[in-house]
Amino acid sequence: MEGEAGGSVSCGSWIRRPENVNWVVLARIMTRPTSSSSSSVIEIFSFDPNTTSLSSSPLARHELEESDGDPITIAVHPSGDCFVCSTTNGGCKLFELYGQETHLQLSTKELPPLLDAGPQKCLAFSVDGSRFAAGGVDGRLRILEWPTLRIIVDEVRAHKSFRDMDFSLDSEFLASTSTDGSARIWKTEDGVPLMTLARNSDEKIELCRFSKDGTKPFLFCTVQRSDKAVTAVYDISTWNKIGHKRLLGKPASVMSVSLDGKYLALGSKDGDICVVEVKKMEISHWNKRLHLGTSIASLEFCPSQRVVLTTSSQWGAMVTKLNVPADWKEWQIYLLLLGLFLASAVVFYIFFEKSDSFWNFPIAREQTRRNIDSFLGDAQSDDPNVFGPLDM
Repeated sequence: MEGEAGGSVSCGSWIRRPENVNWVVLARIMTRPTSSSSSSVIEIFSFDPNTTSLSSSPLARHELEESDGDPITIAVHPSGDCFVCSTTNGGCKLFELYGQETHLQLSTKELPPLLDAGPQKCLAFSVDGSRFAAGGVDGRLRILEWPTLRIIVDEVRAHKSFRDMDFSLDSEFLASTSTDGSARIWKTEDGVPLMTLARNSDEKIELCRFSKDGTKPFLFCTVQRSDKAVTAVYDISTWNKIGHKRLLGKPASVMSVSLDGKYLALGSKDGDICVVEVKKMEISHWNKRLHLGTSIASLEFCPSQRVVLTTSSQWGAMVTKLNVPADWKEWQIYLLLLGLFLASAVVFYIFFEKSDSFWNFPIAREQTRRNIDSFLGDAQSDDPNVFGPLDM
């Protein structure tokens, strides 16, 4: 879905619905042809996994008020029932979804702790949906309990200005980066700043994402070293850097980790994306010039398909199927186990019928009969001492 004439997509995200259904929410800035002013809209589209495409018309559409300004970023709650959108003038607004695909409606609510909070560069929900974090252009960090909106953290000078943020898989930690190249780790339970990641004087930490596979407790960060861009890996048990690798080979504008943690994706400032298999830290998929000459604004894995959503101001929203090995479906695993069981049963039956087994030797029956007759003959003997002398 390329950018429409007179409008541009500022951000987008997947919405995970029941029964492996996925929608996409896009924020679009529309320019009025008769004036220099613009209006912004929030649109929700359905996704067809068979054609790897979005619907031609939105399922629902909401026009923002002119006083809100333009949308900056969107964060969707893991339940898929609501999402938060930050704007340039109106702070953050909560959007709730009602109805089904054929009759979907959007309703808006204010978020009192973020009302008139100013532009929020970063928004994120924790994996379990119990925490919500917002990082402002002014460097202020807020962590709220969800859905009560109880303020856990309100740090005015968390950063010079926020660049990126992400929750850990267990929702215990929040990693955040600043435009000045620093990165901090926060405990989400009480909002205590745990530490600042170590870096060299010529390094700038820009993007951050926690591993999500549940076995490797790592933090991935893109690091700019003079004219070199690398992806560094930190062990979250010690917060020490354990290595780095040059993957994208150029400055990244956005980073994402798949829901199952198997893949890491990087989007460049000139429109390229690369997808990395986390287990090997090797590139599995590369799309050059996907958003030709334009910085990729958002990049996110589909919750249930090997597909990524990317957006840019010039080329709009695109969904791209990844050239990676297909995952085993649950029914395929059960079918394989059933096939192995049936094959084992057939082999056992053939072995039983054709082989000279212990109970099917050609001489076994005759030999056994002689042994039985001999035993019975001895047992029927008239000799009273056949079993030896009796001790009376």
